[in-house]
Amino acid sequence: MGQIFPRNANLLIRLSIFASLLLAVELTLILGVYFRSNYFRQINVAVQQPVPYSHQLHVGVLGIDCRYCHVSVDKSWTANIPATETCMTCHSQIKTDSPKLAPVRESYATGDPVEWIRVHKVPDFVYFNHSIHINKGIGCSECHGQVDTMAVVWQAQPLYMGFCLNCHRNPEQYIRPRDEVYNMDYVHPADQLQVGADLVKQYGVNNDKNQLTNCFICHR
Repeated sequence: MGQIFPRNANLLIRLSIFASLLLAVELTLILGVYFRSNYFRQINVAVQQPVPYSHQLHVGVLGIDCRYCHVSVDKSWTANIPATETCMTCHSQIKTDSPKLAPVRESYATGDPVEWIRVHKVPDFVYFNHSIHINKGIGCSECHGQVDTMAVVWQAQPLYMGFCLNCHRNPEQYIRPRDEVYNMDYVHPADQLQVGADLVKQYGVNNDKNQLTNCFICHR
């Protein structure tokens, strides 16, 4: 019986297998880069809301404290979305006929909440508690960026595990005095490492890096 395939067929098969493996590796790398990209996480992409609320105006210009709207941020795992009544505290007297505030007035009249769009997200398998971070001296701007300059809010940090671990491994680099937690203009001092080390001890932050990086801390 004659030979069906030429002798170089073995070489072609080997090259085809190698090319297939190389393609699979490239696709894996491309997908890995994509899912970790700022584009996928929508970093620095302003999220339009049903009501054009400006943190730049309310926080940056008017100086409203974060806790006026996010009342549970230092008491609960969630920072909460303010109730419509909070908005109407001012807007029952100010800009009462503004068409931009029509959804707020309708919500107040009907009792149906404004359907705000969530900006900062972590996976369901991640446990994050706002209150513990606030009460241990981690400022809002460390994760949320300069919200006081945002006319429309966007996510400033990727919030990946590496981002969180960087702080958990080196809390002295990020901790600040508790009375500066809500200060959006706060700048860490030149001697932050010494100041931070003192605050870590003063606030009872667990300085055992193995404990702070234990899986159980965030995954329960």
